[in-house]
Amino acid sequence: MTEQQPYDVVRSYDDFQLRRYPEHLLAEVTTDGPFEDAGNRAFRYLFSYITGANRSRSTVAMTAPVVQADASAKIAMTAPVVQQAAPDRAGSSGSGEYIVAFVLPATLTADTAPQPTDPRVRLRTVPERNVAAIRFRGGWSETNYTRHLDRLRSALTAGGLAAKGTPRFARFDPPFMPAFLRHNEIMLDIE
Repeated sequence: MTEQQPYDVVRSYDDFQLRRYPEHLLAEVTTDGPFEDAGNRAFRYLFSYITGANRSRSTVAMTAPVVQADASAKIAMTAPVVQQAAPDRAGSSGSGEYIVAFVLPATLTADTAPQPTDPRVRLRTVPERNVAAIRFRGGWSETNYTRHLDRLRSALTAGGLAAKGTPRFARFDPPFMPAFLRHNEIMLDIE
């Protein structure tokens, strides 16, 4: 079973959760192209890193989610494999530059994690933060992402909360999982 990134639920709302994520470490890759393909293009480099393409040739457990974010914005990633895309790109051609990241196991820090041998793979520590997360099922399309991001932003406004930073798309399931069963989330940092 894949380890899930730890967090505490601060408060549950009708449409989303407010969570507190502890400081954590990411292995990330920047890739370009369509929104829907960013995760697949970055996956091989990240998977190689956790399966031994690192200076100590050690393996690292897979942790969920995978996170994707727009690389053109200042990134403040917090969770699973996350895909981050800029809101102004949504509904456009979907082509751009994205950062795709694996959240490393909670036991690893920048000092203890194996160092990547591929220069495309970078390690980055993310500080503790509060995050609003909306959970949904379905495919990994930009349209699905945008629809749920709009829903999260509306719910935050209704709840009197202000988001900051770039939204992140978190995927928890493998690509062979039927789309209607996939667990996905959109995350926004909260001021």
